[in-house]
Amino acid sequence: MGQLSFFSAETDDPVLEDLSGLFAAHGQSMTSPAGSRVSIVVDEQWRADALVVEIVRCGVRAHVARSDEGSPMARTETSKQLDAFARSWIKGAVKTMPADWVPSPRALRIWAIAAGRREEDRYLLGLDPHAPDTHAPLATALMRAGIAPTLVGTRGPHPALRIAGRRRMNRLMESIGAPPDGERSHQYWPVN
Repeated sequence: MGQLSFFSAETDDPVLEDLSGLFAAHGQSMTSPAGSRVSIVVDEQWRADALVVEIVRCGVRAHVARSDEGSPMARTETSKQLDAFARSWIKGAVKTMPADWVPSPRALRIWAIAAGRREEDRYLLGLDPHAPDTHAPLATALMRAGIAPTLVGTRGPHPALRIAGRRRMNRLMESIGAPPDGERSHQYWPVN
């Protein structure tokens, strides 16, 4: 009989700050007098569906939508509840990682759902190509979470943090848990 495994993302209670995983990827926010809204355009429908589930778990209403280009998108409802959270990541029109941010297991899970993908025996956590000043701080934040990455693709359209090695991959997998439901998600989830 195998040992039961409990993943950090599955045992921690969801909190609003876990949505930071959207900003660590390429998520954006819009603020109006009615409140803030966070959205992220993704390349696969399963990602949008799984992100909505995670966002709702964090206590925010959300739905799947389509971008102007027809891509799937996960988007929160506009809410005053998101104002302080969005301001912590967006200064004016510029995305800036909070100086002391360390990704929680749920934030890592949301980041992996939004922009994670396998690369042979390694794993890539996608970064926002339009926010290059966040790349090095995000690498440092991931190190503080116990997973040392390598920054790759900074001059191209798909910058990412590469995670390699059995120990680091195990730490990532222990943090983010099992892949979301759906056959496609398994193709993008880390394996060791």
